[in-house]
Amino acid sequence: MHSQLIPGLPIQTFGLCVATGMTLAWLVVERISGRKDLGNLIFALLIAGIVGSRVAHVAEYWHADGFDRDFASVFAIWNGGLVFYGGLAAAAVVFAVWCLAKKEDVLKLADLLCVGVPLGHAFGRLGCFFHGCCWGKVSDSCLALTFPAGSPVWYAHRASAQAACSLPVLPTQLFESAALLLLFFALLALYRRAKGFTAAAYMLSYALIRFFMEFLRDDERPSLWGLSSAQLVSIALAAAGAAFLAWSLKRHVKPSCDNR
Repeated sequence: MHSQLIPGLPIQTFGLCVATGMTLAWLVVERISGRKDLGNLIFALLIAGIVGSRVAHVAEYWHADGFDRDFASVFAIWNGGLVFYGGLAAAAVVFAVWCLAKKEDVLKLADLLCVGVPLGHAFGRLGCFFHGCCWGKVSDSCLALTFPAGSPVWYAHRASAQAACSLPVLPTQLFESAALLLLFFALLALYRRAKGFTAAAYMLSYALIRFFMEFLRDDERPSLWGLSSAQLVSIALAAAGAAFLAWSLKRHVKPSCDNR
């Protein structure tokens, strides 16, 4: 795996993957909607997503990653360390404020943006793979991979300085990236079928993907009641998706008229 794209140059593969994913998601949203007036909103959502993701990571790993000892490292996002759900929450707040201020149709705009989210996220997970974070359980499966010395998983395995690589682990980053790409194409096919359905389908589907993917991961994460923090958030996201679906269905069902 190559955390640094070109040796000797300050170009991080993780950052490049995230930037590529965001750009592609932006282009897809503009292409399928035909709207060129969403640039300010998308840019605001990207900034909110990055800030929210970083804040969530710092909060979860304040002691483990040494942020309490080196506060300046909080801002070094090019070294990795983003929690997707934190970014999603922050972006949702910005989205809600935007819709209220601009009097946008919430269901219609949510459908549009939710098509692009899994595409951008899929590239972000590729960045996790190249960086060597968010790894899976140690396994002797033919799918298992080792990560080089200096990667986060290598350090987590308490490898000696002479060890060339980590123990073989499941590449959960690639598993989730593939699932997100499939979700992107599914949402692209579903888009415009019924207003609100695409956004609800995204929330329900990603909640399911992430909930079960957590069982395969082995990096240290906060937990409660035997579930990781991401699994608890996945349950909340699924509930929000169900509520969003119910809201969209209610708006689509017309009241019957009694003409007797």
